Amino acid sequence: MIIVSGANGNLGRAVVQRLLDRVEPERIGVCVRDPERAADLARRGVRVRKGAFADATSLAHAFEGASRVLVVSVDSHGSAAVRLHGTAIAAAGQAGASRVVYTSHMGASPTSHFAPMVDHAATEVALRSSGVAFTSLRNGFYAASALMLLGGAAETGELVAPEDGPVSWTSHDDLASAAAIALTEDVLDGVTPALTGAEAIDLTGVAEIASRVTGRTIRRVVVSDAEYRAGLVARGLPGHTADLLVGLFAASRRGEFARVDPALSDLVGRPTVPLEDIVKSSL
Repeated sequence: MIIVSGANGNLGRAVVQRLLDRVEPERIGVCVRDPERAADLARRGVRVRKGAFADATSLAHAFEGASRVLVVSVDSHGSAAVRLHGTAIAAAGQAGASRVVYTSHMGASPTSHFAPMVDHAATEVALRSSGVAFTSLRNGFYAASALMLLGGAAETGELVAPEDGPVSWTSHDDLASAAAIALTEDVLDGVTPALTGAEAIDLTGVAEIASRVTGRTIRRVVVSDAEYRAGLVARGLPGHTADLLVGLFAASRRGEFARVDPALSDLVGRPTVPLEDIVKSSL
């Protein structure tokens, strides 16, 4: 049985949908914290079980009978995140899974300025020492994050952020297709190439795209890291979260997310979804 964790999240749910196009629903199980939110999947014949990475006992039940397990990275950071990922990887091995597929990131590095990339690198170390075959999907940066950074720019006419660098924004749909392939075929082993969109675009380019889509000029305004952080905190964001976002810009300035690779397009057998199409569908 193929087990998908985090199946109530954007990526996890998209992966399940892609799997349903490839295998019978009875071959799919999901591990979710709230089974009621996955009731639609249960009605389609998918096995739905409650499980949380913080509770190894619950994972033993949720992963029962697993052949392959998709470990979707958690939304926490630091040692806690690495510990949770390690618990899930160990549970997958104990359940008898022959392969663990993990949603890593193209920027995974122990020296990254963006904290989640350090966590991904540490989790890849855990995968290598797990004793189970693994696929670490080096996913491109979610295009949804570009939409988050746009924020209210369509209304204000300004995209205000620190100096940044090009990012190879990538759609959830494309990455879900890659994960479904990794869970059903023997084509990806170990750490993958960067699974990215076809173009790296900085925030000036994002503003230009949003201007074309909305028909309103959106100006890119560069502020200092300190000014940006202060603005986030003034709007009620916790300091540690503000620091995390500032780290994103520091990492992008270093080119950590600028790589473009054809691996994703080659894998899914079609061009990847352009950022402009994603912005159009959202704005």
